[in-house]
Amino acid sequence: MTVEGFGLAPGYAISRLIRGGWQLAGGHGEVERGRAIADMRAFLDAGVTTFDCADIYTGVEEMIGAFRATLGPADRARLKVHTKYVPDLSALPTLSAAEVERTIDRSLARLRADALDLVQFHWWDYALGDFVAAAGHLARLREKGKIRQVGGTNFDTPHAEAMLAAGVPLVSMQVQYSLLDRRAAGPLSALAARSGMRFLCYGTVAGGFLSARWLGQPDPAQPLANRSLTKYRLIIEEFGGWDAFQALLRLLDGIARRHGVSITAVATRWVLDQPHVAGAIVGARYAEHLADNLAVFRFALDAADRAAIDAVLAAHPGPGGDFYALERDRAGPHGRIMKYELNRD
Repeated sequence: MTVEGFGLAPGYAISRLIRGGWQLAGGHGEVERGRAIADMRAFLDAGVTTFDCADIYTGVEEMIGAFRATLGPADRARLKVHTKYVPDLSALPTLSAAEVERTIDRSLARLRADALDLVQFHWWDYALGDFVAAAGHLARLREKGKIRQVGGTNFDTPHAEAMLAAGVPLVSMQVQYSLLDRRAAGPLSALAARSGMRFLCYGTVAGGFLSARWLGQPDPAQPLANRSLTKYRLIIEEFGGWDAFQALLRLLDGIARRHGVSITAVATRWVLDQPHVAGAIVGARYAEHLADNLAVFRFALDAADRAAIDAVLAAHPGPGGDFYALERDRAGPHGRIMKYELNRD
């Protein structure tokens, strides 16, 4: 079984399954640091050569840097590490080029890298500061050799288009994309078609909700165990509620059984098959579910599968509006659970 690859930019290829690092930040439970670093080897050896992290994921850049230090030259060259630049909400009005460069230098040091493979830029509030200028600072750091590729994270269509129009070479946009949340298939997808920008997708299994674990289960009691479950339970509500979600799970379970794979594999395969999608980010603390993750590359959804899925999705369009609009309302349920001040040393 071969892990699919994708040419994200000239001379820059990634694995289409990307090992996500959010769960290593500690918000999902205790992390055994040594085990997590050792298990990174299993992903790389299996062909999952691309890892995703962020400057605001506490300790994760350092863990990947420690793993990188164990590798020989050939494996170091194979490994691609995507990080994020996420300035704090309070820093946006006065953000300077020097401050941007200091944060990028910190990521370089943490990751023990000569250059950052891909920096994915996030901005909390378009009304504060100048996000285009900040993106331009990243583009200049790319010209300086500190960054190889520049992408975005969670930008909607007009604001992504503004960066592209200003000459910021966005090769990718990291988006939440799943059977439950298809906002990225709207106007942002049309921009991707025009510009060549590609999607790197998180939330493809909705924090684990799109799995057999939740099939036939009652709606979980509040409060939920972690912020990830809270976030995706809100998306389930936007999709149509718990009963609609269970109907989708039953359909996916039938498809999964027919192909001899898991519900998670079916949900991930569906996302990978969507237009402009370069890769799917699968969160993992350790390698215990790696074989199931890799199953996405040993089957294909057929016409009957896609038609059945389309019928359910037609009845449940999910959250509406341009991408990430719900989350930008800091007074609303999606915005209230965000943490906006995580980028301090």
